[in-house]
Amino acid sequence: MKDLTAEQRILAAAKKVFMEKGLSGARMQDIANEAGINKALVHYYFRCKEKLFEVIFKEAASKLFPRIVAIVNEEIPLFDKIRNFTRQYLEVVIENPYLPMFVLNEMHKQPHAFHAKMFGNNPPDFSKLARQIDEEYQQGIIKAVNPAHLIMNMMSMCVFPFIGKPMIQEVMKIDDLQFRYLMEQRKTEIANFIIDSIKK
Repeated sequence: MKDLTAEQRILAAAKKVFMEKGLSGARMQDIANEAGINKALVHYYFRCKEKLFEVIFKEAASKLFPRIVAIVNEEIPLFDKIRNFTRQYLEVVIENPYLPMFVLNEMHKQPHAFHAKMFGNNPPDFSKLARQIDEEYQQGIIKAVNPAHLIMNMMSMCVFPFIGKPMIQEVMKIDDLQFRYLMEQRKTEIANFIIDSIKK
């Protein structure tokens, strides 16, 4: 029980340090200091910061990727699907802001392996979403829109602020609390913007 408690403290401390400094800026000593334990113990449980980061990432990703699959496969109107996607994606990423950058890095290093690791045998069926977009166009609900562009718009509008956070904060002169407030607003702002751009 004592060992388990130590491991949990390390993970909690690492999550805080990674959120503040990112993967490149964090040091094992920072994590040890935050957890109030010896650095050797951190190395005992997690050989390096990359290994520790991967454990934290998998925990956060396990909350996000199954939601994406469920939303894409859900039998609901397109506008509701867009609202669900933006709200649930941002709910997870606001609490785990390191997630988008780590996903991008991993995808660039090993795209096929990463895709399999995250989704296994149950990836989101974006072809189903593309068919739904075409059907709602045929029904006169939305304007003609390339499904690939709509999907990319949804994803990029959710992801970019977290990747560009330092630049956004510098340009807008806002602190972390103000940035978080903006991200909370984006749960509905993004969906409204996209829906207004495609509805008839």
